[in-house]
Amino acid sequence: MAGFLSVWPSLLPALRGPVSPLLPALHVPVSPLLPALHVPVSPLLPALHGPVSPLLPALHGLVSPLLPALHGPVSSLLAASPAPQPEILQIKIKEEESDSEDHLHPNERSSATLTDGDDVVVKKRRQWVQPMCYQRFSKGQFHLLYGKLRKNPEKFFAYIRMSISTFDELLKLVHPHLHRMDTNMRQAISPAERLVVTLRFLATGSTFAALHYQFLIGRATIGMIVRETCKTIWNVTKDLVMPEPNTEKWMKIAEGFYEKTDFPNCIGALDGKHIRVTRPPNTVSKSCSKVFFTVLLALVDSSYCFTYIDVGAYGSDGDASGFFKSNLGKMVNEGKLNFPANKPLPGTKGPALPYVIVADEAFGISTNVMRPYPIRNLTGTKRAFNYRLTRARRMVECAFGILANKWRVFHSAIQLNTAFVDDIIKCACVLHNLVLLRDGIVFEDSILDPLPGVPWNVVRGPNSGMSVRDAYAQYFASTQGEVPWQNENF
Repeated sequence: MAGFLSVWPSLLPALRGPVSPLLPALHVPVSPLLPALHVPVSPLLPALHGPVSPLLPALHGLVSPLLPALHGPVSSLLAASPAPQPEILQIKIKEEESDSEDHLHPNERSSATLTDGDDVVVKKRRQWVQPMCYQRFSKGQFHLLYGKLRKNPEKFFAYIRMSISTFDELLKLVHPHLHRMDTNMRQAISPAERLVVTLRFLATGSTFAALHYQFLIGRATIGMIVRETCKTIWNVTKDLVMPEPNTEKWMKIAEGFYEKTDFPNCIGALDGKHIRVTRPPNTVSKSCSKVFFTVLLALVDSSYCFTYIDVGAYGSDGDASGFFKSNLGKMVNEGKLNFPANKPLPGTKGPALPYVIVADEAFGISTNVMRPYPIRNLTGTKRAFNYRLTRARRMVECAFGILANKWRVFHSAIQLNTAFVDDIIKCACVLHNLVLLRDGIVFEDSILDPLPGVPWNVVRGPNSGMSVRDAYAQYFASTQGEVPWQNENF
């Protein structure tokens, strides 16, 4: 041991690895060795670049004489100590510099695991765009059918639910609001394709997942497109096809009702329908049903076009005064709809009666809202009034039938939040008017009305409303107001 200590200082410059990792493993105390070390070990540590393992072969001749003096062999200590793990770095490999990713899809961004060795393991990252969506321009329904459908007007109408000319007019209106700029990463979805996707959703009621497979557009993107397009259609067409009537417009509507239904001074037919919506999470209601309802209140003219609509949850829990809570009901009762002044009925010199809206028994009677007499104790005069009112009110029933059968999204519960559903309803109503005004009525769209009515309780109206109803009933029973066929049905 004394001989080893005498030569130990001369060996230190040759040692490129630190001695400290070996000291804890030595069973002999270190303190006797410290006085023999002429230079401290700590200044050498910053200069040490590598672990001890590369120096072991060079020390075979120097350390081997010392091994018998050690209580435990160093080799066993080295085997027992775990080898340090190399640091793993995550790096991106540029697609143009990687020859190993030629088989990957362009949107499959990759990463590599870099070790001290030469092996690089490539890992696939989460996809930015579904691979099948890259085939939209070759296999998507819009790109496959749109050009061919424009050459066949009948097929185009059946697919889009409107004529080519009406579609082009609508596209021109929404184009500035739906146009998106192309980027270096992708080509934007055109306004025409956005409009077709939305119209197909309204016409079929398909889910966004089903439309994803048809048009090869992402499901989330489909939902965003439908909502943006519905809002845009409502904003750009409501003043064109559903303007607020003035006094002159109300009088023209009254002329249409009298010509088609023989009900004078009638300026609209009123009704409300339930639109079924799958109950949103955490929604509180008196009903335990999984289906939630939003209400569409509509005032319709003699041509089945919507004059006013009001969308909301009025009466969804059975509120008897739901109509009066609605914006439309408040405007009617407060006289804010610019109704014409009272006018004598045809063939009479007086008294002057107000212009009225016809509705069913669910609505409260008022000066400007007429409903049928109760079915108990009906006289001939009251029966004639009920029949004439029902003929006029049939306009709104037909309007709802045309709406629901052209835009079949209303045939089943809509699985979207209520705010989104409100946008869909308003969009469908202005499209209903646009198609009727441009293309007329298609018989297949008016066969069935699948929308359930609003089950509001009957509320008693003011005496002024009842007196107006009695005046109309007396007129229908008089010589001036009677028609030959009114007594044939009861």
